[in-house]
Amino acid sequence: MSLVIYNTLSRDKEPFAPLDAGHVRMYVCGPTVYDYVHIGNARPVVAFDVLYRLLKRRYPRVTYVRNITDIDDRIMVRAVDNGETIEALTSRTSGAYQSDMLRLGALAPDVEPRATQYVADMVAMIRRLVDNGHAYAAEGHVLFSVPSMSDYGRLSRRSRDELVAGARVEVAPYKKDPADFVLWKPSADDQPGWPSPWGRGRPGWHIECSAMSARHLGETFDIHAGGLDLIFPHHENEIAQSRSAFGHAIMAKYWMHNGFLNISGEKMSKSLGNFFTVHELLDQHPAEAIRLLLLTAHYRQPLDFTHEGLTQAKATLDRWYGALRGKDARLGNSVPQSVEDALNDDLNTPLAISALHALGDPAELRAGANALGLLQQDPEAWFRWTPAGSAGPSDAEIETAIVARQAARKARDFKESDRIRDELKAKGVILEDGATGTTWKRG
Repeated sequence: MSLVIYNTLSRDKEPFAPLDAGHVRMYVCGPTVYDYVHIGNARPVVAFDVLYRLLKRRYPRVTYVRNITDIDDRIMVRAVDNGETIEALTSRTSGAYQSDMLRLGALAPDVEPRATQYVADMVAMIRRLVDNGHAYAAEGHVLFSVPSMSDYGRLSRRSRDELVAGARVEVAPYKKDPADFVLWKPSADDQPGWPSPWGRGRPGWHIECSAMSARHLGETFDIHAGGLDLIFPHHENEIAQSRSAFGHAIMAKYWMHNGFLNISGEKMSKSLGNFFTVHELLDQHPAEAIRLLLLTAHYRQPLDFTHEGLTQAKATLDRWYGALRGKDARLGNSVPQSVEDALNDDLNTPLAISALHALGDPAELRAGANALGLLQQDPEAWFRWTPAGSAGPSDAEIETAIVARQAARKARDFKESDRIRDELKAKGVILEDGATGTTWKRG
């Protein structure tokens, strides 16, 4: 079965045919690093990591770019609030983001550009837009002229009023058209800034991704992905900038967007007390359980993220790791066809998970789960995971108790044997007796 993906641009599923069969190129919008990222930020990373894994199995070369936005007004405000430099803030938060995504089982992108490293590219691209009549300078700003692009709005399919309402900058007197959006803006002396033909300033948000994708993937490439909330204005404006600068009919051939994530049926909000960062969730739940829950809904559909869902995801992984325990399940097998077929149908991860449940062979189970970035650890390590700050017994204390229990059983002191088992159970440790001895897991 060939890979079929839903293209937001056409609003339809399309067979995937890369521009160059020997080299697939993909760009996914990354975070603005002013704080720890929330669980909603993790959804596109995990969803498109599954796509990256699939493409790597199918094509000889794949270049995956996922950027980091390290210049933004929110970053400037947070740095002042924290009493730290922008460099210190973005270094700390981007490092935490990278670490958290790796813990969630996401493969590192081939390139992870930081916006501040590409300002010269952005200036060059803006100059090109000005020179060819698609942008203009006004009062220290440079703005993209939306009327200069006849099919602006094709991706989002928004009305003229919606386009105006969604413009990134307020309707300022220097704008020729209310829908025009900023490419460059002036910086005050106490704000970060770079030299440019229009004065010292900093880039707008949209131009950053256009410049970084062009540098690493070329003027046109295969897949551009991100959250549903980025369709407009961000992705719409990226298309406008890139196509107008380079004169191509497309920027990316396929546009993919993941759906929103809710917390227990409600939009995530600090005011509602349901705002969770990946960092804090990883302290309290196994990373693979978080990843599995993120994959239980199709990537284009809304996902309800609940603690009950995390509990169920962990129970599912307990069963799968239990099936691998003591078995030879090396990763030599190809992905089972049932799993691969599900993923080829626009990354149908719920169907792929159902296919995993039907697999009886441990090696096939592990190979199929690997396509989803799951079952990546040794089963014993999985069963010994504990939350941060757990007051439960250490591994060594558990092993000592098991030895004492074995001695009691050998002496036929079953009362003592049961006491040790029950005491461990009360501390969250489950013993399982089998033909090869006693194994344990944390409940």
